[in-house]
Amino acid sequence: MIQGTLLIVDKNKSDQNALRLMLGPEVGKIISLTNPNQIYEILNQNEVDIVLMEMNFQANVNSGNEGLFWMKEIFTFDNSISVIMITPNGDVELAVRAIREGAIDFILKPWDNSKLIAAINAAWKLRISRQEALNLKKDNLYLKKEINKGGEKIVLGASPTMINVINIVKKVAATDANVLITGENGTGKELVAREIHNLSKRAGELMVSVDMGSITETLFESELFGHVKGSFTDAREDRKGKFELAQNGTLFLDEIGNLSLQSQAKLLSVLQNRFVVRVGSNKQIPIDIHLICATNCDLLQMVRDGKFREDLLYRINTIMIEVPPLRDRVDDIPILANYFLRVNCKRYGKSSMKISTHALEKLANHDWPGNVRELQHSIEKAVIMSDSPVLKPSDFVFSPTARCALHNNLTLEEMEKRLILENMKRYNSNMSTVASKLGITRQTLYNKMKKYDL
Repeated sequence: MIQGTLLIVDKNKSDQNALRLMLGPEVGKIISLTNPNQIYEILNQNEVDIVLMEMNFQANVNSGNEGLFWMKEIFTFDNSISVIMITPNGDVELAVRAIREGAIDFILKPWDNSKLIAAINAAWKLRISRQEALNLKKDNLYLKKEINKGGEKIVLGASPTMINVINIVKKVAATDANVLITGENGTGKELVAREIHNLSKRAGELMVSVDMGSITETLFESELFGHVKGSFTDAREDRKGKFELAQNGTLFLDEIGNLSLQSQAKLLSVLQNRFVVRVGSNKQIPIDIHLICATNCDLLQMVRDGKFREDLLYRINTIMIEVPPLRDRVDDIPILANYFLRVNCKRYGKSSMKISTHALEKLANHDWPGNVRELQHSIEKAVIMSDSPVLKPSDFVFSPTARCALHNNLTLEEMEKRLILENMKRYNSNMSTVASKLGITRQTLYNKMKKYDL
């Protein structure tokens, strides 16, 4: 069965009913019109895949110009829609003209049922292939545009959420405002920080990155503020801290939520006073840095729990950028996958490789608990292991994720409801796509939505 929408435009109501009765078992959803002027409204409200349209609508008019006009209007709206024209019996010249101007097939009245069904199925396959080609072309053009700007683009995305992130990055890069980047592990928080640095007036200076979770309490001051010779055991020479190393550049404090309250107080003092004092010294050293912090923790909740200082949060959080998980930005997966493919082909001396459409579809359907980092590693592994110039679905093998455990205690109905909601969010409530991904008809999807009050 075709998991798509068919629009029938025919002035003859009885012919419409006959077509609906015959094609109902073959197509997920059928919409029918007697007046072609309603086409605009239908296209705006529905994702139409195939149009079966009569060529003449006015009485005693057989030129076919009306049908050709409306076909061009449909293509203006979406040129990947498959259009089949219904022509009067024997008017082959008119049918050929329709094919020449973009129709994929024509049906003569009275039609042959088997031929009509075959034409509908061919139209559906062409619709899918056109959409895939358009999507890949869009992704490749975007990637080429970003890379040709000079250097390699490290924050990639065309989804609405990532476009919003990129726009904020561009705005904040023109300032020295403190930035807090939040998001799950592996979403690319450090890449966002590096992009801010690269676009800023400090791009010619160092960006110093510090993993706050790896610094012990005893070494915190020494690592960040520096020390002088003899200030403690093994302090054999003067040493600059990370703040001094980042002077005139950018200091990136990753996983800042791991700091103890004592270390938070010391950090807050430096940020307020804008100078550091090395361990074992009394000399105040002025600092001029752009501070960017990142965390995968809920700092507001930590403030409520007394685990993070509220005044420090306000100090580091002039601008907050939330990096969305990869499962919420499915549109970015082909862009990122092709970017990592190109990088790894170059790294491992492989000739130009491609990712098949079916492999991209498999990548899009994966949950990505490890986010962008997991995708990067998956592409790298596939490039190393594959002997083919085209990566296939079998080149990507995913382990069961911990996220699956979340569903273990749910009822079947709860799991079904959650699955529908997740796919509606992932595909922006595009019901044709959601139904297709779930392997059900759109009518079944609507019935389940009604059942679960979605």
